Amino acid sequence: MWWGLVCAALAAVLYGMASVLQAIAAQAGPEHAAPRALFRLLTHWRYLLGFALDGLGFLAQVLALRTLPLFLVQAMLAGSLAVTALGARWLMRTALARGEWLSVLAVGAGLALLGAGAAREGAAHTGTAFHLAVLIAAGGLAVPAWLSARLPARVRGPVLGLLAGFAFGAVAIASRVFDPAVWFADPAAYAIPVAGVVAVLAFAAALQRGRITVATAMMVLGETLLPSLIGFTALGDAARPGFLPLTALGFAVAVLAAIALARFGEPGPVHASPERD
Repeated sequence: MWWGLVCAALAAVLYGMASVLQAIAAQAGPEHAAPRALFRLLTHWRYLLGFALDGLGFLAQVLALRTLPLFLVQAMLAGSLAVTALGARWLMRTALARGEWLSVLAVGAGLALLGAGAAREGAAHTGTAFHLAVLIAAGGLAVPAWLSARLPARVRGPVLGLLAGFAFGAVAIASRVFDPAVWFADPAAYAIPVAGVVAVLAFAAALQRGRITVATAMMVLGETLLPSLIGFTALGDAARPGFLPLTALGFAVAVLAAIALARFGEPGPVHASPERD
């Protein structure tokens, strides 16, 4: 179990630094999400570097999901916001305020409680119907993501961020349940790239269509709460006997402190010209 915790922590660090690079790339470009502007963001070198870190983080997350409950892994990934806050402050060379440090410490304390109360991953069997449902849900998220472009400007970013979180959550669920022995015959294996594409595009659009901090917080909510609920209800995840209250407290503290940190994770304006980027 210890190496699963190491992998989850590594994934949080990689995801956090990736968010910083992607946010800087988004702020260096235009503040709208026309297809041309979105393509320019997706090909920006900082965004591509962040995407590479996301890929490494995903590999670490998959390894963690093979031994740890979904709720523990996803809550630890919520701690990536602490990494984002620290990374943004380091790149912008500004200091963390007292409240920011307290939030960082609260994330760590919540994760420590989770680690103390979490059992190993659940052993509940999921059949083909469940795997197919994950695939359909992953592809189906593309529809509300596309329709959200018609929402008022003040809600587009948060909605896209939440949908990106749901899609990232679908990636986590599919990564947990797919069977490597029948890779090409398992619908869950196809759900991973489908949900991943929807998540990347939705979050990239959210970065351009609203406040980065709000979009990030909504993404964390979606990718943490939904998989955790499914882990408990369908995958057999559970806390150690007698540790459920402690686990619930740790989960709440980690997620809420991470969301509080989201407002500190937004880098300042980037003044470099597009030609120099």
